[in-house]
Amino acid sequence: MNDWLTIHRGEAPLVVAFPHVGSGLADVGDTFVSPWLARRDADWWVDQVYAFAADLGATLVATGISRSVIDCNRDPSGASLYPGQATTELCPTTTFDGEPLYAGAVPDEAEIARRRARWFDPYHAALEAEIARLRARHGRVVLYDAHSIRSHVPRLFEGELPQFNIGTNGGQTCAPDLREAIAEVCAQSGHSHVVDGRFRGGWTTRHYGRPERGVHAIQMELAIRGYMDEPDEPTPANWPTAYDGPHAAPLIATLQTILKAALAFAHPEG
Repeated sequence: MNDWLTIHRGEAPLVVAFPHVGSGLADVGDTFVSPWLARRDADWWVDQVYAFAADLGATLVATGISRSVIDCNRDPSGASLYPGQATTELCPTTTFDGEPLYAGAVPDEAEIARRRARWFDPYHAALEAEIARLRARHGRVVLYDAHSIRSHVPRLFEGELPQFNIGTNGGQTCAPDLREAIAEVCAQSGHSHVVDGRFRGGWTTRHYGRPERGVHAIQMELAIRGYMDEPDEPTPANWPTAYDGPHAAPLIATLQTILKAALAFAHPEG
């Protein structure tokens, strides 16, 4: 087993993927202008937020490699997921805020191919294998792609991001019943939510979501304020803030209901 790839196998028809919780810079750390910048845009503590999913019987797949090394939720062809909008690449050259990640040369085609073979491909091979394993046992499988982001990133979106951002690529990656069930839980939570807003689902959701084949994929992008203190301006002195269990508890309660709704959809006979 790769030490940067974590797989917890469950038997329920639910896979929770964590492509951005890692902060490891592997063998390329010295190439970044700042290790802190190279780690800053991680989905901090999201794997801890969803730790309860293992008790629901879910399979969990997480990479420990920083998204700045290679982003496991980007199209490996290099095509933009959001044409005409600011985004980051398969091997990002800037932060979310547009700061350069490299002081010198950025990764060339050969280096991008090396990183893809070393980290991207094994991560997705693991995801694909777990989905296939569960699909062989269940009529439906839900792939839930778990993310978070700072509440204010002006380069990517205006104003404050809703607390819950559900992505199904315009309804293409899952059945309407699943999308509506999760949206209803979010609406009842008392927090803001949106369906297929700024974040409509990344490559993982779009690639694996094949409702006609019994695989229903959905992305959840959480505004990070829901589970940790979020300073107005992240700096090396204040970011990331520590995981705060009591602060996260109300959000986690809603997420538990969301994943139970996903399981009820995938396994309606109980």
